[in-house]
This record gives sequence, structure tokens and C-alpha cells, in this order.
Amino acid sequence: MQYGMKNLFMILFASLLIMGGSAGFGQPSQGGWIQLFNGKDLTGWKHVGKGDMVVEEGMIHGKGGMGLLYWTGGKFGNCVIRVEFRMRDKNSNSGVFIRIPVEPFEEWMPVNYGYEVQIDNMPELSNEDEYHYTGTLYSLTKPLAKTGKPGPEWNVMEITLQGKHTVVVLNGTKVTDFTEGDAVPERKFDFEPTRGPRPEKGFIGLQNHGESDVVYFRKVEVKMLPAGK
Repeated sequence: MQYGMKNLFMILFASLLIMGGSAGFGQPSQGGWIQLFNGKDLTGWKHVGKGDMVVEEGMIHGKGGMGLLYWTGGKFGNCVIRVEFRMRDKNSNSGVFIRIPVEPFEEWMPVNYGYEVQIDNMPELSNEDEYHYTGTLYSLTKPLAKTGKPGPEWNVMEITLQGKHTVVVLNGTKVTDFTEGDAVPERKFDFEPTRGPRPEKGFIGLQNHGESDVVYFRKVEVKMLPAGK
């Protein structure tokens, strides 16, 4: 069943209001941004896999891993997802997952069936190349620029989903511009995602990479876009 943009927005808005309750949570700002993180707890989110995600001092961060914290309120397509994050150490590893086709039930399912927008400014420390740099689609795209800030500086990542097109802007500079069907390199490691198309709409999530890789998230918000824009 197809919904118009107005109906889709109203459904999302209503579900956020039900799950929310804090001032501003689930309510679009003047710019159209809807907060998915209320700054207090993980209302509307669910964790799968090892470890856990917690909220401390108004920030989400992982404990243990590898796991994934995903938004349970529904799939996103034709939207901008904006995330503010910082690394605990000079460099830490995490990711923002998009286009997950169904609710994830374990930690590797999103890796192989969605896309990970990587967070890692020094992939060479793990014997990985620049296709694994912050803002890339992990192991699939080469960065157009390297604008990731080391910890404890804050970064702003904007991920635009428009049909089969994905654009990632990191700290004001475009890092990824990818359309389904673009050429991608072959897998180099068994922990890289399987190749293949991803859906136009999907669930989103924040990766809990491991005990030694802690990334803090203080804002996760989304703005719906009309089809074809």
C-alpha cells in the first residue's frame, strides 16, 4: 500500500509522540527535524547482539559489543538523518546503519543486508584502507574527502536517502555520493558486508563496536523529504 508524504509524516509523527513524552522529543522543529533520541533514555530504541548501549550525561554510548542499537519506530527512506557524535579516544570505531530491510535480530544481519556509514578516522590501524574511513559506506565507497575530527571533538554527519541515492556529508563536506548499481570493490575481508542491492527504505541503527571502541552520540534526528527531491 502506498502512502502520500503527508500521511507518511503523520504516521511517523504520531508514533514518535506515543513513544516520547519529553519536551521536544517526537516534535518537528521549525526546520522539520524530528528528534529520535530524547537525551534521557532509549525510548523507541532496541539493542541486538553482544554488549549494550546506555545513556549517560545525555549521550548514548556502547558497553561491550559487537551489537547494534536500532530505532524501532519504522523504516526510513527519502529523508535526511543527522547524527552528532564524538570518539572517546583520539580514534574509535562505530557506524550508523541505514537501509536495513527488516528489524535486525542479531548483530551481523545489518552488516550484510544494510549499509554501514563508517566511523573510523584511522582504518590503517586495523590493516584496512580508505574504503573504511569515516563517512564512507563501509568497504564500498572511497571517501571524496577526509573531514573526520578526532576525539573528543564533535562531528556532525548528515546522511541523505533519496530513492536509490545515498549522500553523506561530514562536518559540512561531502564524503560519499553513491547510487545503487555503482561499481564497488570486491570483498577483502570476511567481516566486510556481502555485496548486493539494498532497499530504498529501511531501519536505522547505531553500532556498538566493542569495549575498546567507544563513540558517544548526543543527537539523532531525521527530516522527511518529498519523493524526487
